[in-house]
Amino acid sequence: MDTGEVVALVTVDGFTDRLDYPMLVVTAATDDGTPKGCLVGFASQCSLSPVRFAVWLSRANHTYEVARRAGFLGVHLLRRDEHHLAQLFGGECGARVDKFARLRWKPGTGGAPVLTDACSWWVGRVERHAEWGDHAGFHLTPVETGGDASPHEKLLRLSDVTDLDPGHPG
Repeated sequence: MDTGEVVALVTVDGFTDRLDYPMLVVTAATDDGTPKGCLVGFASQCSLSPVRFAVWLSRANHTYEVARRAGFLGVHLLRRDEHHLAQLFGGECGARVDKFARLRWKPGTGGAPVLTDACSWWVGRVERHAEWGDHAGFHLTPVETGGDASPHEKLLRLSDVTDLDPGHPG
């Protein structure tokens, strides 16, 4: 790494350290309908008309391999009092633990698992995905929504989960 790259990283870290993204759970179903899911901190609306979103999943995450083959993904907001869900979906590996065994969920459009107790959720059709660095972006068109989140609810944010260790290697 040359000196210019080091300076750029320090400057970018100073910028990104100020961001406090909402934390999401993204879910997908295997070919046989088994639900999988992971904690996601990178997501954004990326189009107004039509409405489209992008979510980025770590390529080290077990759910990533399932999502790559899925036609639909579930996207769920977490309330600040749902740290236990962040721990489950971010601190445990789906290859070793059935994350859905203790949760209420149902299959949504295209079989995407929906956490029925989430304050707000939607299912998106995967339009495309692309790999960027250590994450892969999934471009989604919302096709089903649910939940009853109040716009005044406190959402779980990145600063609320800094105590978690990733459940996947790397």
